[in-house]
Amino acid sequence: MFGVLLLLGAAVLGGYMLLTQTVFRSARCRGNAAMGGKTVVITGGNTGIGKATALHLARKGARVVLACRNRTKADAAIADIQQETGSSDVVYMHLDLASFKSIRCFTETFLKAESRLDLLINNAGLVADGRTEDGFGIEFGVNHLGHFLLTRLLLERLKEAGGGRVITLSSMAHRWGHIDFEALAVDKHLGTGGYSWQFWQAYCNSKLCNNLFTHELAKRLRGTDVTCYSVHPGVVRTELSRYVGLWQKLIIEPIARLLFLEPEAGAQTTLHCALQEGIEHLSGSYFSFCAVQEVCARARDDAVARKLWEVSERLCGLS
Repeated sequence: MFGVLLLLGAAVLGGYMLLTQTVFRSARCRGNAAMGGKTVVITGGNTGIGKATALHLARKGARVVLACRNRTKADAAIADIQQETGSSDVVYMHLDLASFKSIRCFTETFLKAESRLDLLINNAGLVADGRTEDGFGIEFGVNHLGHFLLTRLLLERLKEAGGGRVITLSSMAHRWGHIDFEALAVDKHLGTGGYSWQFWQAYCNSKLCNNLFTHELAKRLRGTDVTCYSVHPGVVRTELSRYVGLWQKLIIEPIARLLFLEPEAGAQTTLHCALQEGIEHLSGSYFSFCAVQEVCARARDDAVARKLWEVSERLCGLS
C-alpha cells in the first residue's frame, strides 16, 4: 500500500510540475519603451489583468484611461495605482462593451477630451450566458463585437499619434473555436445556453474571432505605422468566470488557487506587445509567454477573417 501511495504521489507531483512548465507557465516582459507623454486605453482596466497592466504602464509614466462599467471598482483601482506608482494621470471613463450606444458615447467623450491615443488594449472579456443590449449573444457581443466597434472608432486617433498599437486579448481557447455565419445571421450569436459546455464553446468561438480580427486588422493597417497583436495571457486567476454557476465555481476555484497565474504574471505578454521595440514587422501575430506563437489554421484563414470583418461592420452599423 505504501508503494502504491508513493507512486501516486510521484505521479501527481510529476503532473503538477509538467502543467506548471507548459499550460500554466509564465514569462517576464523585457520591453522598456518610453511611455512618458503617451496615452493608453485599457478596457476592463479596473480589475485582474487589466489593472495589473494599467499599474505597470502608469509606473512608466503613461496617461492611462480605465474604460469600464463599474465606477466604484474603477475608483478603487485608481486609488491603488496612485498609491503604488505616485501617478496622478490615471482616469476613469465609462464604457459598457455590451452596448453600442455606450461604446459610441465613450469614443465621442474620449476623442473630445484626449488629444492623442498611442495604445489601445482590448482587455475585457467574460464567460457568461445572456444577450447584449443590442440582442447579440453576450460573449460574441462583448468579447468580439464590442471591441471591434471600439477599435474602428478609435483607429484614426491611433494613426494621428504615430506608431500606435492595438492589443487584443485572445486565448489558447481559440483553437477549439469555430464560426457559423448562418447561425450568426439567424440568431445573432456564436453559441449560447445555460450549460457550462455551451458558454465555454461560445467563449472559444469569441476568442477565435479575436484572432481573426487581429489577422484582418493587420492587413488593413498596411501602409500606416499602427500595428496590432493578439495575446494569450496564460491561464490566470481573474473575474472572467464571475457569471458561472456556484457548483462550477466550486470546481474551478481549488484548481485556480493551485495552478492559475496571478494577474501580474498574466499581464506580461500584453506588456511585451505594448513595450517591446522592434516587433512592428510582426503585426497581426499571436503572442503568448512573451513570444510569437503559431495559431491554428482557422485563425489565419484570410477568407473567413475578411468575411468576419465585413459581417461585424454590418452588425455594428458601420456599413
